[in-house]
Amino acid sequence: MRLPALLLALLPPLIHAALPYRGVDWSSLLVVEASGKSYKNTAGQTQPLETILKNAGVNTVRQRIWVNPSDGNYNLDYNIRLAKRAQAAGLQVYLDFHYSDTWADPGKQGLPAAWKSLNKDALVKQVYDYTKNVLDTFQKNNIKLSIASIGNEITSGLLFPIGQMSKTDGPKNAAALLKSASRAVKESSLSPKPKIMIHLDNGWKWDTQQWWYDTVLNSGGGLSAADFDVQGVSYYPFYNSAATLSSLGSSLSNMAKKYGKEVMVAETDWPTYCPNPAYAFPSDTKNIPFTVDGQVQWVKAVADKVKSVGGKGTGLFYWEPAWIGNAGLGSSCGYNLMVADDGKDMGSLRVFGEI
Repeated sequence: MRLPALLLALLPPLIHAALPYRGVDWSSLLVVEASGKSYKNTAGQTQPLETILKNAGVNTVRQRIWVNPSDGNYNLDYNIRLAKRAQAAGLQVYLDFHYSDTWADPGKQGLPAAWKSLNKDALVKQVYDYTKNVLDTFQKNNIKLSIASIGNEITSGLLFPIGQMSKTDGPKNAAALLKSASRAVKESSLSPKPKIMIHLDNGWKWDTQQWWYDTVLNSGGGLSAADFDVQGVSYYPFYNSAATLSSLGSSLSNMAKKYGKEVMVAETDWPTYCPNPAYAFPSDTKNIPFTVDGQVQWVKAVADKVKSVGGKGTGLFYWEPAWIGNAGLGSSCGYNLMVADDGKDMGSLRVFGEI
């Protein structure tokens, strides 16, 4: 059957192509496996997690890197082991630099212990040397990276107190640190070069995004729009009732229009169990149930907001859907994983083949 010409003319705006980057953060896989756990597909067959993810439609995995963690988990060697498995399975790798020995997030951006005595100029050089060494090591192991995030949720700054946004010279110092990290990516031996991401939290809050980028880019610290390719955001529904899907769409659209970069949701989650949330959920999420199907609906809804940003909306990543033993994933909800306690894929992972 041939479609009428008028209908054909209307179709392009209504059809969204698949997102180029469809993925999950799987950083804790080796920790989970070391505890004796394994994973099963929806049929109950035990398979490597990377196989399950690939078959579900995931094409990129995100993994965090810490400088010198006390137990070795998430350090460079850990990430090389993990990335080799991803690449062997045909998955792209997105490396998330925390620039810390432990968690770096909006509330804490602690200096690595070995860097604590460094002044600002020495710290800028250390960030360059460390970042370049990490990427050179990936190249030596013949591992490609698709994305490198220079910092994790750095709305409040990075490498406190020198790069702390609330300090007098904080924005300028943060810009210098990020410029150094970006230069290290570009001057590393890694080939081809990964896209460089800057990642903030509260992606639904346009005024925060605009304040941060305008402040840092105009701080005199040397960072320019040419130093990064992607603006990544975290977007969670269970921390603020104002975090509506609508506000996310507006924020991402405004970011792309003003700064001309790709935009991605670098982290998101949806619960299958949340009897006592600490905060009310956003009004336009009320019809999404706390179920496996609700997770599918949520990911599709967020993906639609990313896709709506013309050709600039390019990716979505679900945070740690397989972290058995940490089902709340830091939220007040009881279960945000996409696998059951016994490691069996609950089915919501299939959504990555549909976005």
